Amino acid sequence: MKYALTLLVALVANWLLWSGHFDNPFLIGLGAASCLFCLWLSSRMKIVDEEGAPAHLGLRPFLLYAPWLAKEIVTSNINVARIILSPVMPLRRNLILVPAKQKSEIGRVIFANSITLTPGTVSVRLEGNNILVHGLSLDESADDMAGEMGERVCRLERCENAAANECDDDSVESQPNTSGQGES
Repeated sequence: MKYALTLLVALVANWLLWSGHFDNPFLIGLGAASCLFCLWLSSRMKIVDEEGAPAHLGLRPFLLYAPWLAKEIVTSNINVARIILSPVMPLRRNLILVPAKQKSEIGRVIFANSITLTPGTVSVRLEGNNILVHGLSLDESADDMAGEMGERVCRLERCENAAANECDDDSVESQPNTSGQGES
């Protein structure tokens, strides 16, 4: 029930934010009807659960993690722009295996999506507790992904293994370049 209520609140908030109609009762009624229809459809499809509407995370993703991730995305954008605009283009493309220390599947998915949202990195595969990541610049990718980002996602889901000794940079393993392209 709490997941359905969380989803309904999210749908109504999104509709009000994107529509901008606060004064027309007819349009507000149609918006409420569409939100209720979406909730009914999602419930009928049995996709209203802790993964689809993670109510157990509370507001932490919006208040604590999202601003930090936005800062990281801007910083990575600047770094990728420097690499691309450089006349020598110092690329060190590689696939690396990053261990995910998160205790839940949604924590690992948030971690993998955060890696993909950060420019210059793409999560290729998530299997068990490991994420295969393609990085544009291997030095930055290895430090950022295994370190602070992983710890912040652990704190987001309140896992016990978020201590610095378990989420350190030594746990990142380098994989050989399997992209078919030579190193630059």
